[in-house]
Amino acid sequence: MSKKLRWGILSTASIGLRKVIPAMQQSELCEVAAIASRDLAKAHQAAAAHGIPRAYGSYEELLADRAIDAIYNPLPNQLHVPWTIRAAEAGKHVLCEKPLSMDLGEAESLLAVRARTGVLISEAFMIRSHPQWLRLRQLLDEDRIGPLRSVSVFFSYYNVDPANIRNRPETGGGALYDIGCYCIQAARTGFAQQPTRVCSLIDRDPQLGTDRLTSAILDFPSGHAIFTCSTQLVPYQRAHFYGTHGRIEIEIPFNAPVERPTRLFIDDGRDLFGGGIVTETFPIANQYTLQGDDFARAVFDGKPLPVPLEAGIANMAVIDAIFTSARTNQWQPLRSKTNVQRVSCP
Repeated sequence: MSKKLRWGILSTASIGLRKVIPAMQQSELCEVAAIASRDLAKAHQAAAAHGIPRAYGSYEELLADRAIDAIYNPLPNQLHVPWTIRAAEAGKHVLCEKPLSMDLGEAESLLAVRARTGVLISEAFMIRSHPQWLRLRQLLDEDRIGPLRSVSVFFSYYNVDPANIRNRPETGGGALYDIGCYCIQAARTGFAQQPTRVCSLIDRDPQLGTDRLTSAILDFPSGHAIFTCSTQLVPYQRAHFYGTHGRIEIEIPFNAPVERPTRLFIDDGRDLFGGGIVTETFPIANQYTLQGDDFARAVFDGKPLPVPLEAGIANMAVIDAIFTSARTNQWQPLRSKTNVQRVSCP
């Protein structure tokens, strides 16, 4: 049996129990060895349900476990950076759920933590491990649609439950943090650049206080991207990439299903009725399994992370600028002490 990266799961968050843990357990390179909750009964219940060997009643106990190599951090957004820091200082590599932080300054603070501890820190954009996104990058690099000039992305769902963590401002709820970060990631992946400035509009729910509808224009050195995300619209998602000689469309860009293949469309633009469309179909794959494998290879073999820390900081720089633009009703240039505007998206 090949060596496996031994994971500890920081909390019994839904995304971990429903998606990430079962996916990692399918991996040849990952082993889910322990889970922690501030409620020991919940930890034991989750461990029993998922066949996890050890359960802890505090996060501190998990971080003290010397048999754990890496921590998956799916805590509420405001706890991402504090517990990522504590995990790193305990000598654990960290895969942190998106968004990486609540603001740019928080995200940038992780650079010093990584330098001091020597661990790997990555933002959990699982899409960057999925074959359809790897193929997109290959097609763009091969100039299949000519120079990329425009990207448009839409991502939405409907949820008005005030008790849901996604609808609570104090925990980093709202459309931009939750799903707009994917739209930004998609645009940065396409252009392989950081935008220089952004312009945005935000509509906030008068009762919840979170952004329920956010739209933005991202001005890149080589083109423009537009996106809309919402927590109170019909569920839908799509990503389009437009070049001078064709376009690429990813049918289900973010929530790629694990029970059916995914599709990518390449259109040479010969007519408006789809006569020039070539469909590429990708076999069933679990992007969370692939994400865990990629992280393990980075630890064991020094392979590049799909989303290195710098890329996570770059994404947060865009989120910060979008919030500022909406507040000031002005174009907002990107700012960062670490000059992430020069960091391309790998």
